[in-house]
Amino acid sequence: MSEPRRTFGPVLLLGLGSGILAAVASSRAWVVDAAGGNHSTDPLGLVADAGEMPLAAALSLVLLACWGVLLVTRRTVRRVVAVLGLLAAAGLTATVVVGWISLPDAVADAITEQAGSGDAVAVETTAWFWAAAVGALGSLVATALAARWVPRWPEMGSRYDAPGTADEPAKPEDASSLDLWKAMDEGRDPTA
Repeated sequence: MSEPRRTFGPVLLLGLGSGILAAVASSRAWVVDAAGGNHSTDPLGLVADAGEMPLAAALSLVLLACWGVLLVTRRTVRRVVAVLGLLAAAGLTATVVVGWISLPDAVADAITEQAGSGDAVAVETTAWFWAAAVGALGSLVATALAARWVPRWPEMGSRYDAPGTADEPAKPEDASSLDLWKAMDEGRDPTA
C-alpha cells in the first residue's frame, strides 16, 4: 500500500472494528471471582463494579465518535480529530494496562470485604479484558495511521455541505465559451 489514499478503507475498518470491540468489552467485567461465588448478598453490586473500568468504555465511545467525524470533515478539522482519536486510543491503552495491574486486587478486596473473612480470594481475568486489550491496541494502530495519512485521504464533496455555504458562482469571464453556450441553450442568461 504505497499510496495512502488506498489505506482509507482498511484503516477506517480497523479503527471502527477496534473501537466497537473495545466499547463492548469495556462495558463488561474484566476480573471476576475465580470460584464463581454467589454474591447475592451484595445489594450495591460492589463486587461486580470492582471488576469494571468505566473510563475504558467512555474512551471507546470517544474513539467511535472521532471515526464518525473523520468521515464527514475536511482539512484542519479532520487532522485535529485524528489527533484527538490518537490521544483517546492512547488513554484507552493506558486504562487497559492500569486495569491489568489494579483490578485483580480491587476485586479480591471487594469480595473479602463483602464476605467478611480474611481468607485469600482467587480472581481471574475474563475474556472481555483480552478483547478490550485487542480493541485498544487496534485502535492505537488505526488512529496513529489515520493521524499520519489523513491529509491525503479522500474527502466528502462540497455537494454534502449545508445550503448557503457553497462558493460564489463562477463569473462570466471565468467561464469557458462552451459553458456560455450551454447556459444559453438551457435558457439562462450567462451574464447574470
